[in-house]
Amino acid sequence: MSASIKESLQLQLLEMEMLFSMFPNQGEVKLEDVNALTNIKRYLEGTREALPHNIEFVITLQIEEPKVTIDLQVTMPHSYPYVALQLFGRSPELDRQQQLLLNQGLTAYLGTFDPGELCVCAAIQWLQDNSASYFLNRKLTDEPSTQAKPVKNTFLRMWIYSHHIYQQDLRKKILEVGKRLDVTGFCMTGKPGIICVEGFKDHCEEFWHTIRYPNWKHISCKHAESVETEGNGEDLRLFHSFEELLLEAHGDYGLRNDYHMNLGQFLEFLRKHKSEHVFQILFGIESKSSES
Repeated sequence: MSASIKESLQLQLLEMEMLFSMFPNQGEVKLEDVNALTNIKRYLEGTREALPHNIEFVITLQIEEPKVTIDLQVTMPHSYPYVALQLFGRSPELDRQQQLLLNQGLTAYLGTFDPGELCVCAAIQWLQDNSASYFLNRKLTDEPSTQAKPVKNTFLRMWIYSHHIYQQDLRKKILEVGKRLDVTGFCMTGKPGIICVEGFKDHCEEFWHTIRYPNWKHISCKHAESVETEGNGEDLRLFHSFEELLLEAHGDYGLRNDYHMNLGQFLEFLRKHKSEHVFQILFGIESKSSES
């Protein structure tokens, strides 16, 4: 176990203790995996060998003025707080544009923190102190400004790994959410299941939040690539739409179509879309070995 990962996980447990003391009522802090903290403690004690899943949770914040709620979705990468948090705030009282601006403001604020600083509590405080203006000033933000400065956006590409993707209703949901949020990429069905989603950061994070909650357990974001842009991001896209990717299978074993997808074909697909480097990240093997 590297010292940096160990130190990061210890700090994460410390911050989770602070959060549970701030939100002591049952259900205020909703862990995606109820065993996540126990597994990390076992890993740090040496009684568990495998690196546990990231800590992922949702905190529902009550904003006093106006009387609204914000759900703050948080994912702590294993190296947080030495790398950035993945977090996204959403509220049924905000339209998409206001939600985008809220998250841009929150991200910009957290960007002022130095590596190694815990910042979930600070993010919560920022939302409690600053979110009211995003609810109260919709008309003002809708009006065009003659002195508007170019807005920098983060273009994000997420590579998502699932043990399998079979169910028709889940496949339909993934495609519908992808097209609704104006993201591009693909969903490779079968075993394993791979999803790539690219677009503005807020749209990708909303996609991730929507498809996996409330009960998709065997799924993780293996890799993310981001770049700042003042444009619409079209020149950064590797894919032109969001589609389902169907490849040949290596046989059907008779149990709910439990077959393995042809990873050689998948590697060729990645090469065509300038993404061959992701193959090793997703599967832990060099791309050359898939050709044998």
